[in-house]
Amino acid sequence: MSKRKSNQYLAMNEDDLNHEIENMPMKDSCDTVRRKIRALIDSGEMRVGEFQKAINVTSNAYSMFMGQNGPYKGSGSSVYPAAWAFFKKRELRGVKTIKKQRTAANAGLREGGDGLPSINGIVLDGEMADAVPVFDTCDEIRRKINAHLQKPSVTSASFLRDVAAQYHLSDRKIQSKQLNDFRSKKGPYAGNTSVVFYGAYVYFEKLRVKEGKPKSKMRLEMESIHGARGGMDVERRKDWVTAPIGASVSEDKFGRLHVSEPRRW
Repeated sequence: MSKRKSNQYLAMNEDDLNHEIENMPMKDSCDTVRRKIRALIDSGEMRVGEFQKAINVTSNAYSMFMGQNGPYKGSGSSVYPAAWAFFKKRELRGVKTIKKQRTAANAGLREGGDGLPSINGIVLDGEMADAVPVFDTCDEIRRKINAHLQKPSVTSASFLRDVAAQYHLSDRKIQSKQLNDFRSKKGPYAGNTSVVFYGAYVYFEKLRVKEGKPKSKMRLEMESIHGARGGMDVERRKDWVTAPIGASVSEDKFGRLHVSEPRRW
């Protein structure tokens, strides 16, 4: 876009700008809009609640939209056109989302230089064989990732390096697309085979140990539920289950599948 054109949109009030984009084609897919939202939130420019208020959507609608994955998944959501319009107006006005950068001002003082405690020297059981038992669901790891990326000194790139460093049997280089794909899923087992899931779990567990924090109630419940089988399965996807004809299958927040008895007539 030319500077002259950008200045034209800068001079427009909100109503005129809304009218300008009313008939513009929505070329961004749902996944593209989700990536833009995550980039905005991760940058620290806006918090989730502030963004929801800015585009006038409910937290429930936002969560449902962000939990979907696919170019057309969420196309009927109120969040999709509202978020698209939000970013389109920024584009027309020449406003860009600035990626968070590590600087001397936000780096903090510690061995690692990013305001976080150093996890150097902490080795978990099974770590050197890339076999640490996982006692967090995929949804819980996504929650931890979202909170972690809100920290001023943490960037997506630095986080991915930290996650990749938790693998020892082979060198790993985790791409931002892999992180975005994992974050876009929803469900206790959704994304369980992703390298992000295992690597992030090990990283966050080391942080917990370093900071001396106790295990959460859910963590203890996860150990009780999944301990006998060595933690969450990180090798096989949970896309299907065998059940009698007429039975229904549900999954609880711990990743357990429950099969109801078939209805008898």
